[in-house]
Amino acid sequence: MRQDQEDPYQRRSARAYAAADRAGSRSVDSLAGVLYDAVLLDRDGTLIEDVPYNGDPEKVRPVPGARAALDRLRAAGLRLAVVTNQSGLARGYFSAEQMRAVHARVEELLGRFDAWLICPHDDADGCACRKPAPGLVYAAARELGTTASRCAMVGDIGRDVAAALAAGAAGVLVPTPVTRPEEIAAAGWVASDLPAAVDEILRRQQAVQPVTAPGDPVRTALVVRSDSAGDVLVTGPAIRAVAAGAQRVVLLCGPRGRAAADLLPGVDEIIEYPLPWIDSTPGPVDPESVRGLTAHLSAVGADQAVVFTSFHQSALPLALLLRMAGIGRIAAISDDYPGSLLDIRHRVPVGVPEPERALSLAAAAGHRLPDGDEPVLRLRRDAVAPRPAELGESGYVVLHPGSAASSRACPPDVATRIAGALTAAGHRVLVTGSSDERGITARVAAAGGTDLGGRTDLAGLAAIVADASAVVVGNTGPAHLAAASGVPVVSLFAPTVPFGQWGPYRVPTVRLGDAAAPCRDTRAANCPVPGHPCLSGVDPDHVVDAVRTLTVSGGGRR
Repeated sequence: MRQDQEDPYQRRSARAYAAADRAGSRSVDSLAGVLYDAVLLDRDGTLIEDVPYNGDPEKVRPVPGARAALDRLRAAGLRLAVVTNQSGLARGYFSAEQMRAVHARVEELLGRFDAWLICPHDDADGCACRKPAPGLVYAAARELGTTASRCAMVGDIGRDVAAALAAGAAGVLVPTPVTRPEEIAAAGWVASDLPAAVDEILRRQQAVQPVTAPGDPVRTALVVRSDSAGDVLVTGPAIRAVAAGAQRVVLLCGPRGRAAADLLPGVDEIIEYPLPWIDSTPGPVDPESVRGLTAHLSAVGADQAVVFTSFHQSALPLALLLRMAGIGRIAAISDDYPGSLLDIRHRVPVGVPEPERALSLAAAAGHRLPDGDEPVLRLRRDAVAPRPAELGESGYVVLHPGSAASSRACPPDVATRIAGALTAAGHRVLVTGSSDERGITARVAAAGGTDLGGRTDLAGLAAIVADASAVVVGNTGPAHLAAASGVPVVSLFAPTVPFGQWGPYRVPTVRLGDAAAPCRDTRAANCPVPGHPCLSGVDPDHVVDAVRTLTVSGGGRR
């Protein structure tokens, strides 16, 4: 065990946040641990039956269960807005007066909505409000006194989900017969109908709220996330929640996640150890080393341990060591029977975003985010290295083609064409990568951009990402660095793992790539399909369009 890696001077640096972190007109106290302030709903096919270009109130028919579902949202204190494309106005199929009559009938049947946001344009008009552009989502959030990241958007086609993601909202797809299969495959959150969507919104909202306090005051909490940098980053909100209720937080992480652990608010000390049942390239189990780890964990003197794992990992081997170390209260997610190893055996449905999955475990252990903190990814401001002055002004596009898992990396020839297209469109491009990826970054940057391959550690990369206008990246650590800084992401997402769990969290995002590729849900680290079809077909012009969508729209940075 590398005891020299324990840093007793790691500081929390997380308890105060700037006023810019506040959402709209809501009080700061009301933000703690609440996922959503509002639910935005598409009209046709979601709230009412889809009658093309309907201007007749007599043809309004609610979808089954709509009124009861909406009333449940209202009873939970969530504000509701309708967000709808109505190109029939531009085409002259009905008048504004007829549309208002239809909406009056909708409210007569389904109850009052807090706002109606309507795009009256056609596709050819090139407006910023017609879904899949995010303009209506931003406008609805402003109208409701909140931010897009605190909204869930429910719709029946891919345009609805895309608009939500591009604004940083949660997108919920409720398919109908007109929904295309590729739209269903690309959606990160799919519900069978509107009542089911509402059930899950309310369940997720409740899951991050503690039911009971942890009991006696927690002097020292041991939190565990032994995985890669991205895994550690997405656990950050849950660790901050534990830190809000404990005097001291010790984080046990692995070598691959240590650099990310150094960036997390809420952590006082770090212990680094490669758990052989978690590490992707484990060595043999060394009994003497494991005994040393157990002794070291015992010396921590933790009152409580919260073991965070990914959805395919087991917390039970470590729970056994924690019991042997004398830790009396242990919480973890476990589908397997834990016997006496866990005091809190928590379960989470498949599909929940990893940050929320971890937050729900923290809540089960009695912890919530502190007042004024939101359930978003964050970095310690004092831990991010200064950005090199020679990189010039902010506002560039970061292109990060690589990944530790080759199945999630952008094919070099595709990344090269993306760099050329972005440069031709007038963007200044910085190409980033690890020291092992210098050959790829040099090749990509030669098509347009500055090669930064191997020139930064994670803290330095965080500084570069924080000043970008957008980041083009696969499902890998820098996507979560971008989310932690509120920087929009063009996600070249290989579907080896679910997008709903691992996509950029609560940050404006455009997803590109074939979501239905044969590698879908394989969890493969190396591409199992010749030709890397999930990302090889990405059109560089679509990347340019995505950057334009994310940087022109007026959501603002948190």
